[in-house]
Amino acid sequence: MSAVWRASRAAVRRRRLQTFVIGLVVLFSTATLVVALGLLEAASGPFDKGFAQQRGAHAVAAYDTAKVSDARLTEASGTPGVESSAGPYPLAVLQVPEGNAPRHVGPFNVVGRSGPGGDVDRVDLWQGRWATAPGEIVVNESRPAPALLPFEAERPGPPLGDTIKVPGLPVLTVVGYAHSLSNSADGWVSPDQIDALGPTMTEMLYRFTDHATDADVAAGLATVDSALPSDSLVASHSYLTIQRAVASGPGAYVPFLLVFGLLGLAVAVLIVANVVSGAVVSGFRHIGVLKALGFTPGQVTAVYLLMVSLPAVIGCVLGTVLGDLAARPLLSGAFQGTGMRIEGISLRVELAALTGMPLVVLLAALVPALRARRLSAAEAISAGSAPRRTGRGLRIQRRLSRTRLPRAVSLGLGLPLARPGRTALTLSAIVLGVLTVTFASGLADTVVKVTEASQQDVDLSMRPANPFFDEETAKDRSDAEMEALLRSVPGAAEVTPDLIVSLTLAGQADAVDGFFLRGDHAALGYGEQLVDGRWLNGAGETVVASEFLNQTGRKVGDRLTLGLAGKRTEVTIVGSLMSHEPDRLLFDRRTLTRLDANYRPQTHQYRYHIKLDSGTTPQKYAKAVGQAAGPGLYPIFDEPASFTVAVISLSTALSLMLGTVAALGVFNTVVLNTRERRRDMGTLKSIGMTPRQVIAMVVTSMAALGLAGGLVGVPLGMAAHRVVVPLVAEAALVTLPRSVLDVWTAPTLALTALAGVMLAVLGALIPARRAARLTISEALRGE
Repeated sequence: MSAVWRASRAAVRRRRLQTFVIGLVVLFSTATLVVALGLLEAASGPFDKGFAQQRGAHAVAAYDTAKVSDARLTEASGTPGVESSAGPYPLAVLQVPEGNAPRHVGPFNVVGRSGPGGDVDRVDLWQGRWATAPGEIVVNESRPAPALLPFEAERPGPPLGDTIKVPGLPVLTVVGYAHSLSNSADGWVSPDQIDALGPTMTEMLYRFTDHATDADVAAGLATVDSALPSDSLVASHSYLTIQRAVASGPGAYVPFLLVFGLLGLAVAVLIVANVVSGAVVSGFRHIGVLKALGFTPGQVTAVYLLMVSLPAVIGCVLGTVLGDLAARPLLSGAFQGTGMRIEGISLRVELAALTGMPLVVLLAALVPALRARRLSAAEAISAGSAPRRTGRGLRIQRRLSRTRLPRAVSLGLGLPLARPGRTALTLSAIVLGVLTVTFASGLADTVVKVTEASQQDVDLSMRPANPFFDEETAKDRSDAEMEALLRSVPGAAEVTPDLIVSLTLAGQADAVDGFFLRGDHAALGYGEQLVDGRWLNGAGETVVASEFLNQTGRKVGDRLTLGLAGKRTEVTIVGSLMSHEPDRLLFDRRTLTRLDANYRPQTHQYRYHIKLDSGTTPQKYAKAVGQAAGPGLYPIFDEPASFTVAVISLSTALSLMLGTVAALGVFNTVVLNTRERRRDMGTLKSIGMTPRQVIAMVVTSMAALGLAGGLVGVPLGMAAHRVVVPLVAEAALVTLPRSVLDVWTAPTLALTALAGVMLAVLGALIPARRAARLTISEALRGE
């Protein structure tokens, strides 16, 4: 083995180009796979682990205290199928006015509970202490996102001592922050304190024996309800809804990252097989010398496998480190605000990459290495390196020579036929490179279309001043006067007043934001976002995000019960948008009148969405509004969403990486071809071929492969786009309209097909120039 090691190490030093290509290909492929597998594992793992540690509730239910007693609830919790339960806990819904709590407004669910422990929903008290005295409260808030990058500072938690003030109720001081993955409450007080808050409901937390699906949880809850008075259940939610919401963050990145990872793996296999095959072919004499010196067939095979393994292992280690660093900001952004304890890529994923990628490289190198094993010493030494042109390849080359093409071009088109196996591997790498570019460009165009559609053709929005946060205050204008002023400023084509009100929703623990629209909302471009149903026609209707339907299991046509300050009304879901904001429900302004005709909103709850005339910029219009309205109106300019920026950046970076790898494969092929053809090139130069003709011949040989790769790779990339983009949307719980998938035009496809030619030409140019500089004496003496 010491002889094998020395021979392999010498081969690595001698074949520096091949070593570099293998190492770089494996590095990029490993990094992409580590990111994809790490996010795939994180899509569900952290929630499941944290939920198990907290013994989270499979269902959280609120019951009307006027219809069922605590004793009856305790008795019903013993029905078959209930594994364990917690409660009953008194539940009060507080209506927190704007500015009376630092981070809370609207409906605020407060539960009376003596401590964070128990058989169900062991709340994670991560800052401060539990509320034990009157006037104290613990707020349900997720931990700050951990610092995942070495240079990133730890984020501080919110301060203790904040107060929550509700008119007519005791002032509550925050003494602690805790997090419940079951989302069982917005805050907790002591049992003695809850009575002063006027509870009207009782909360029960259930863990069921069968809980794998929504149907299982619904069946378990129905079994409990069958032992209780009818209509006593006011609201409930399943842990699966929360799990899907958490998984939708990293899950949205996984499908396209897996595609890039698998493409990188395929390109790595093809190029490694091509490199090793070329090393065997160009090293026939080296093999013969090794066997003549006494190397056994097994030792010769080991030399070539070890020669490939050295750069593969180095590239794999560096790729794992790079993938770990690249995944950390993605994980931090995907899980921000969920309270999950994310510690970066798991050791299991890193070990899988460190062992799996070198194994894949070895398997790719095994077939050409076994070819070296079968050669005898005499055959290897006498074989030389130049291929014998016989059979179909020679006949095609002769036919090309009889065409009117320039001689350099006809010779270049015939070069790939001398090595059909090597040509097939190179062509496959180009196809995968073009596929990657096509898929990435389509993905970026779709994301841009989604972003544009989500802005509802709004050029900018204006908001009145918030007296709690803004130094300047708006002048005393009514909503109608504000709308009239904005319409009077030159440049405004359409104005839509939007009133944002926090609402309760029966069957859901968290509050939702009701966006009550008036004015030109039908022309705001919501029609482009609709994936099901229709737009609003009047009162009693709502349009919701598709993510809301996917999370809650509801559908268009279902009815929702809204609550505001103790008053309720029912609305019908008439449409769904591709929006990813599940807590945002859209209504006509007349629905608010039906819900509470006496509701008096504050000025800063309004937003005004403006569509401008062509030729008017948002900045120019905002300046004109400021001059007309005076202080107190603030413009809101739309900015690209973090997911949009991340997807476009990642797809661009990964497509450049894989395109570079494919170009390196072409580069390696041309180097091997020119080395094998040194004698032929010397002969051609001796009869008058110029250096420019040599470059044209070599570049043409690869440009033809690039064109063929483009024609095959473009439709494959389009097919991958049509399959993967809906999977990305499904993972994010968003439904997309077909319009955002139609991103291809004839000029775009033509330019994308030329990407294969560009990859091939870029990869062939440097070795072609080296071949052109080769002198006749060097070429013939080398052979």
